Amino acid sequence: MNTLYYGDNLDILQKHIPDASVDLIYLDPPFNSNRDYNVLFKEQSGGESPAQIKAFGDTWNWAGAAESWSNFSDLCPVPKVIELMGGFHSAIGENDVMAYLVMMAPRLYHLHRVLKPTGSLYLHCDPTASHYLKLILDCVFSPKNFRNEIIWKRKAGRGETNNAAIRFGVSTDTIFFYVKSSEAKFERQHRPNNEKYIDSKFTHIETDGRRYRLDNITSPSYRPNLVYTYKGYSPPQNGWAVSRERMEQMDTDGRLYLPENKSQRIQRKRYLDELEGETVDTLWDDISPINSQAKERLGYPTQKPIALLERIVSASSNPGDIVLDPFCGCGTTITAAQKLGRQWIGIDITPIATTLIQKRLFDMFQAKPPFLKSASDPAFLPTYAIEGLPTDLAGARLMFDDPTDPTHKKFEMWAVGLVPAIPQEKKGADGGIDGVAYFHDGGKSPSKAIVQVKGGKVGAPAVQQLRGAMEREKATLGFFLSLEEPTKNMEAEALTAGYYSPPIWGGKKKVRALQIRSIEQLLSGQGFDFPFTGADTTFKKADRVEESQPGLEL
Repeated sequence: MNTLYYGDNLDILQKHIPDASVDLIYLDPPFNSNRDYNVLFKEQSGGESPAQIKAFGDTWNWAGAAESWSNFSDLCPVPKVIELMGGFHSAIGENDVMAYLVMMAPRLYHLHRVLKPTGSLYLHCDPTASHYLKLILDCVFSPKNFRNEIIWKRKAGRGETNNAAIRFGVSTDTIFFYVKSSEAKFERQHRPNNEKYIDSKFTHIETDGRRYRLDNITSPSYRPNLVYTYKGYSPPQNGWAVSRERMEQMDTDGRLYLPENKSQRIQRKRYLDELEGETVDTLWDDISPINSQAKERLGYPTQKPIALLERIVSASSNPGDIVLDPFCGCGTTITAAQKLGRQWIGIDITPIATTLIQKRLFDMFQAKPPFLKSASDPAFLPTYAIEGLPTDLAGARLMFDDPTDPTHKKFEMWAVGLVPAIPQEKKGADGGIDGVAYFHDGGKSPSKAIVQVKGGKVGAPAVQQLRGAMEREKATLGFFLSLEEPTKNMEAEALTAGYYSPPIWGGKKKVRALQIRSIEQLLSGQGFDFPFTGADTTFKKADRVEESQPGLEL
């Protein structure tokens, strides 16, 4: 079963992923760039969404890594890695880069552990720490299992060309390709041929319209058995490249060019429609990055193009194989695996990432998570599993009561994702707003709904707070989400907010302006009433994939 895990990937790898169980791993870990990345969400009226949320902080510091360093040999019991990391510690000291390496090394150890002998790993990184990571990978996988350093040209244009630039523009990322053993799978990949090459080489046309080029059929070295005269054509000095039997078969198949002048050489025909394309090498400059106008852009920071992951998945796995991404972000690896008929495991530590992945899977494949059960659909079967996130009321209560999260931040972000809405970064009193959703309801500009999440026992005053926030924020709708069942007084208070009739309905229908749902209702598919035109503006919609490759079971 395809599985999406929420939590720390080191913990999940240790507890849930067995030895030698995964065929392919791709990871795109934070690069220690010392910055925060915001989820941009969908643009509003030509600009970015006014509501943003920090997806993750790409910052590592020694204070956070000191405890891991104190028991590093237990986290990563590989003598060569321990020795290497001791050298790093002496050479570069206790700083952010060292903290990053202390975080990465144990994860690379466990990723190696879970790979099958036929498995491969692709680590995507940038120059910030790639040289350190390469040495760690050599210690974990062995230098003999290094295959390639792939360079992906991720940035169009000339890079840093402003007057303040102090270096050449950075336009590439590095992808290290390692295998578990010499048994690893690999399928050569091809890319379209250069049009100039095709026009200059494939200059001949058959009577049926097939284009072809002529190619040499001379042996590169002397072979006595290949020195023979064929149909009056003398052999080259080293002989032909094929045996007489093969030459006769090629002739029968119409694969030979026989010049009228028998003093000239026989040549073979290579047809354009049989050309696989150029063999992909280590410079990947044919896959465009996700720019502001890219159709597949979802607004998640560091999102990679699906074509990049399709190439990796196609090269190093077969249909039905298991693909793992321990830093899965907005789910590009997952969707590439699903599209190509592979099974998948995704892990991410941010609730907003898991929300985006679930929506993306539904938009692209109509894939449904396990909690959308409904009494009206007894035949419902989930198409993937979720671990670490609640799928029922009992799980929601456990998440709310998590002693490691006394402010209930994770619970609130998860609950807001059920709406779905954009979680709000809050400092101090939240003013009754835990999330914001935008929707087109037929008006000139998008309308706004605000979300409030409450756990434990609450009453009418909490609903009053949300109503006040609606007025203050000029929100069209208010969504109150409660862990416990709402009381009659709460429902009565919500009714005082009245109703809203959107322009799209021409005054014929209306919805309650302030709506209340319990967590249990949302988990069963009883969502809030959004009066929208069909263009959801909170999260950008991924394009539907009509058919997956054979071997995929949704």
